[in-house]
Amino acid sequence: MFREYDVIVVGAGHAGCEAAAAAAAMGSKVLLVTMNMNTIAQMSCNPAMGGVAKGQIVREIDALGGMSGIISDKSMIQFRMLNMSKGPAMWSPRTQNDRMRFSEEWRLALEQTPNVDFWQEMAKEIIVKDGRAVGIVTSLGIEIKSKAVVLTNGTFLNGKIHIGDKNFGGGRAAERSATGITEQLVSLGFESGRMKTGTPPRIDGRSLDYSKMEEQKGDENPSKFSFTDTRPLDKQVSCWITYTNDDVHGELQKGFDRSPMFQGRIKGLGPRYCPSIEDKINRFAERDRHQIFVEPEGWNTIEIYVNGFSTSLPEDVQYKALTKIPGFENAKMFRPGYAIEYDFFPPTQLKLSLETQVIENLYFAGQINGTTGYEEAACQGLMAGINAHNKVHDKEPFILKRSEAYIGVLIDDLVNKGTQEPYRMFTSRAEYRILLRQDNADLRLTELGHKLGLASDERMKKLVDKKADIESLIQELKKFKAEPSVVNEDLSTLNTATIREKIPVINLLRRPHLGMKEIKSIDQQLEKLIGKYSPEVQEQAEVHIKYEAYIDREQKLAEKIGSLETFKIKSDFDYDRVKALSSEAREKLKRIKPETIGQASRISGVSPSDISVLTIYLGK
Repeated sequence: MFREYDVIVVGAGHAGCEAAAAAAAMGSKVLLVTMNMNTIAQMSCNPAMGGVAKGQIVREIDALGGMSGIISDKSMIQFRMLNMSKGPAMWSPRTQNDRMRFSEEWRLALEQTPNVDFWQEMAKEIIVKDGRAVGIVTSLGIEIKSKAVVLTNGTFLNGKIHIGDKNFGGGRAAERSATGITEQLVSLGFESGRMKTGTPPRIDGRSLDYSKMEEQKGDENPSKFSFTDTRPLDKQVSCWITYTNDDVHGELQKGFDRSPMFQGRIKGLGPRYCPSIEDKINRFAERDRHQIFVEPEGWNTIEIYVNGFSTSLPEDVQYKALTKIPGFENAKMFRPGYAIEYDFFPPTQLKLSLETQVIENLYFAGQINGTTGYEEAACQGLMAGINAHNKVHDKEPFILKRSEAYIGVLIDDLVNKGTQEPYRMFTSRAEYRILLRQDNADLRLTELGHKLGLASDERMKKLVDKKADIESLIQELKKFKAEPSVVNEDLSTLNTATIREKIPVINLLRRPHLGMKEIKSIDQQLEKLIGKYSPEVQEQAEVHIKYEAYIDREQKLAEKIGSLETFKIKSDFDYDRVKALSSEAREKLKRIKPETIGQASRISGVSPSDISVLTIYLGK
């Protein structure tokens, strides 16, 4: 019935979809196994993609040739570029999406990928032979063979849903949990743990009074995620903002004695930066209100996502508290919020390729690694799919450095530091933020994606042309001299110092409050010169000119630290022979098995002196 596949991907969430699409695009025969074909790429939580640091990840996925950016663009109902009042390293794209269209677009994209087959059933076991993953066994007892397996189980591994004092098995609302795999992996020597996440109630939008809320519109000139020719929005749907108050908090507190979190029924740790509403009012008792974002679920649906009101309190407590929020007085609830506990596997058990150390050709991606968020899951899926394909075709693993991508930061953090709580990406986690901007993801990564066979020839040609245009514009701006008689009047109007003699216009562009838009306005010749180039090229040239010194400094630092990556460590290296290592460093190094001195230096518990000792020993 089944042929042998190159790669089997278990789970069709954000990680699984990216893994299947990537491996198939690179030429592998892929089987995507899911418990429900109707929930492929389901947005289990909020109907949105991107945000601070997460938007950078989506653009990186797109630049490499992944699909999340394209799918997000095709299904978006609102676009906003966050943090525009800050420097470009902090600018972060975010879309509000049509939940149903997002899932549909992903399924259509996968169905149109020739190398992807589908099977709807639960995978209950990995077939392991001679320490290598060679297929799966389904709940019907069907054996399907492959050369590699990618597990992207999300919240389904022994998932348990909590609503007040009720709990029941489930991987998501109205969907059963997956069993068997955790138990098998633990028996094979893996360490597992429990984590939790939560989701808010869903509301009938017709029952809300928006006149009591603040409207949050999309950007006036909306952009998009993908560097391809996906279309930006010409109309957008508004979100709304309202706030909790003392009455809301009072109603919630009445249910604390029935809270599974406060009563100890939930053992797993939840995401620190996305706490439940009951956790917020308990931890931040001094605050008299918390922000609530009212997010439409799509173009045509009336369903509303109540962002900021994640909860596992009893449904009657949830409802009473909701009706005390301004605008929610007559709210009708579609379904209550809930918390979900699930199994994960500490990611220090992985290689940087996301292949497990215990079983060869077995890869983990997404929430199984202790992360939270669609974007974090999707980028891991992409990398696992790439590396599973490379492994079965005898190619080197594809590893992104911390200085190359937020994706590299995320995976490096997981493998070397592990995580005790759901890991979420922030710009503060990256030491090379000026290099890793959302606007230059294609300049950083598309050439790498093209070499892999993921990014198309068309993308590569577009990149080459864009690079040439950026360099051309920068050189033209260096040559062009601004004349006092032409520009001074406009400079005064712009509240910036006038000039006494001709100077390169590039010097004006380096002023903090002058951008390309203002520069074009001070001289008709400049407007004509700059207008030859696309808005994207103008933006890149401006950022490069303004931040050139900072970019060069970070690049040199990255190169200096990157030199440690050339010191390779054999996988069977005996750390017990290095007597001068601290006991903690020896223990961590033996467990994580770093591939280079650079990786070893980033392991929590390995000190600089340990690295010096190790470098000297390896040098000998």
